[in-house]
Formats: sequence, C-alpha cells, structure tokens
Amino acid sequence: MQKLPKIGLPVVLLVVVVLIFISKSSINIGYGEAGVLFKTFGGGVVTDEPALGEGFHIIAPWNKVYIYNVKQQEVFESKMQVLSSNGLEISLDISVLYQPKIEELGLLHKTKGENYLNIIIIPQIRAVARSVVGRYTPEQLYSTKRDAIQNEIFEETQKVVENQYVQLNAVLVRDVTLPIAIREAIERKLNQEQEALEYEFRIEKAKQEAERQRIDAEGKATANRILSASLTQKILQEKGIEATIKLSESPNSKVIVIGSGEGGLPIILGNQ
Repeated sequence: MQKLPKIGLPVVLLVVVVLIFISKSSINIGYGEAGVLFKTFGGGVVTDEPALGEGFHIIAPWNKVYIYNVKQQEVFESKMQVLSSNGLEISLDISVLYQPKIEELGLLHKTKGENYLNIIIIPQIRAVARSVVGRYTPEQLYSTKRDAIQNEIFEETQKVVENQYVQLNAVLVRDVTLPIAIREAIERKLNQEQEALEYEFRIEKAKQEAERQRIDAEGKATANRILSASLTQKILQEKGIEATIKLSESPNSKVIVIGSGEGGLPIILGNQ
C-alpha cells in the first residue's frame, strides 16, 4: 500500500506532460481566419506553403501559429485634416474596406507583421487623400467632385498596397466638412447660379412662345392671302347662285331679290 503513491506520481506527471504536449501541439482556427506557421527549428515563418485554414490542426509543440482575420474588414478615419488646392483646411471622414491576401499571408506576416493595418493602409490612405484633395477647390469638393476624389483615392491607394500583400476593396468618402464661412459662401453662390439658370430658362421659354406665335400668325396670314387670291368675282357669283338655289328649295318663308346685292349677288329677306 505504501508503494502506490510512488507508482501514482510518475503516472500523474506523465498525464500532465501529455496534456501540455497536446495543448501545445493543437490549434483550432475559426471561421474567416487563417494561420501562419512559425517553425522554431525550421527557418521561422513559413512563406512557401499555404496558410493554415479553418479547423483543427496538429503542430509540433515548439512551433507557433499566428492567426489572422482574412474576412473583409473596415477601418474608419474620422476628421482627417487635408488642404484644398487654395490652401483651405478640409475635414474628411473616410472608410476603407480591406483584407489580407490569404495566399500571401506568410509574406505579410514576415514583412509587415500583425500590425499591418497601421503600417500599410492607414498611412497610405492619409498620404493619398492629402494628395488627391489638394487638386480640388472647396467648391468642387462640396458639390460635384466627391465621387471623383473617392475613386481617385481608391485607385491610387490600391496601386501602392497591392504589392504589399493586402487587398483593398473600397474607399468611401463619408463626409466632407468645410469651414462654416466657406460653406455658407458656396451655398449662396450655388443658390444664385440656380436662380440664374431658372431665369434663363424662363427667358428661353418666352422666346420660344413668341416664336411659336409669330410662326402661327405668319401661317394664318399666308393662308388668308392664298384664300383672297383664289376668291375671284366669278367664283363669288357662282357660290352666290348655288346658295340661292339651296335657299329657294328651303320651306322657310323668305323673299329673294336676285342681282340686287354687291357684285350682283342675291339679297335674301326672310321673316326673321
């Protein structure tokens, strides 16, 4: 009975060692994640093999796995201060959608590390945003060019980061904030331009209406001239005779004096 504790202690120690070995030798990678293997005795970061995918993995206990989120992520840069083309300070709110390139995750870890967001993306976004905004006036930024600067920031940042093992998916300019005095001046100018456009539209519409009336009047005058030229005395007399015949056939009481009217046309006297 006294020997049982002596036999039990090695067993307990063996169980503990096995548990430690298992805990050090296994790793579970969650959904939307990938792992970079670091071989302590095998050359460090593994860059020539695919990253470890989702699920359970067994590794040597002396190695280590660095887990990365490989889903699309967003970073929001609020109130970024930049200068317009005429030197006025503009405030931008920008969102950046990005994710690491899973096929190059080992190289990203080896060259940039887990803090790659602050090493690659944020500094480049700030630098490119300052460069792009510096090409435009406050009025352009406030009114018509927001989509243009958004596209330019995305395209120029993408060119820089695409060779640094990061995938840039989108850049969204959420807000452009100008100094109050500048914004009010721009709004007044835009209102005045809108009023001027409305005034020009009314003038153009009035001109078109006047032209329409002129063309209509000319058409009527031309029609009257043609009609007057075609109504000769003989035609009028013929029409008068036709009317006389029709009236004579009417049952209504009347007196017809033939040839007493102007130009020899009949005069019709009725009971009305």
